[in-house]
Amino acid sequence: MDTLSNLKAFVAAAETGSFSAAARQAGLVPSVISKRIEQLEWRIRAPLFTRTTRKLTLTDVGERYLPVVRGLVRQVDDALAGMAQASGELEGHIRIKIPTTLGVLNLSQLLNRFLAEQPLISMDIVLADRSVNPLEEGFDLAIGARPESYGQVRDVPLCPISRRLCAAPAYLQRRSAPQAPAELMDHDCLVFATAGTRWEFQGPQGLVGVDVVRPKLKSNDGVALCQATLDGLGVSVLADYLVAPALAGGRLVELLPDHHLPDLWLKALVPANRIELPRIRSLLHWLTQQLQAARLGGPMPTTAHPGT
Repeated sequence: MDTLSNLKAFVAAAETGSFSAAARQAGLVPSVISKRIEQLEWRIRAPLFTRTTRKLTLTDVGERYLPVVRGLVRQVDDALAGMAQASGELEGHIRIKIPTTLGVLNLSQLLNRFLAEQPLISMDIVLADRSVNPLEEGFDLAIGARPESYGQVRDVPLCPISRRLCAAPAYLQRRSAPQAPAELMDHDCLVFATAGTRWEFQGPQGLVGVDVVRPKLKSNDGVALCQATLDGLGVSVLADYLVAPALAGGRLVELLPDHHLPDLWLKALVPANRIELPRIRSLLHWLTQQLQAARLGGPMPTTAHPGT
């Protein structure tokens, strides 16, 4: 019995929610994952999952020992990675959470390039737009632009994200452009759900906040909001990497240019006990270097090499 492989299969099935997804992640067939978990359950004389035709659910034993097993698997991976590092190679597994829209448009490309240049590194990439405590949920990095911080987790700034208040010409033909932030309360506003309904601007007279009372549309996806804005449904606050081409082509118009929207900072949340691992340090350096060398949404630089 390969105990380490069985433990890894248990962690993968618990995190993905199915044998099929765990198998795809490992490059195996579902029957192999199922067999490994059965061997582990036979070894401990207790079931780890409640199986139905629709989903896997952790039993009390499985839920209690998942963090322990995840930690054991990490310790083995870290030991192997340290041995490889002694020979000058980066090795090991990285589990990372990235925002959905930014992940599809930019971060996935960067992470793929990092993997191509580091053949002994593997990754588990999860796309999600909620705030994640990486220490509790078993991530090596959780990337996002939300302000939350957590105990025993380091905040590593990656790059600023500029934003614009925009509307389509078709919308502005129906509704006159606002001349002050307060007038936005009388407009159809399109809101990013996780950012809330308060928009703040830095104007000539200082910071001004506007509460959007009844949003025309709320969405947790930036691409969906951008498309709704292009379709003339209303006014929205969108990141530069989403709207730069439309602004340059005249398909969107920037509103209130004298009132600056404060930049957001894209950051990586890294558990304090992971941040000094060579593969994590190298990835952070790579992402910071790449993201600050090119405007988000534009072409990414291709000449830099991951550093340590």
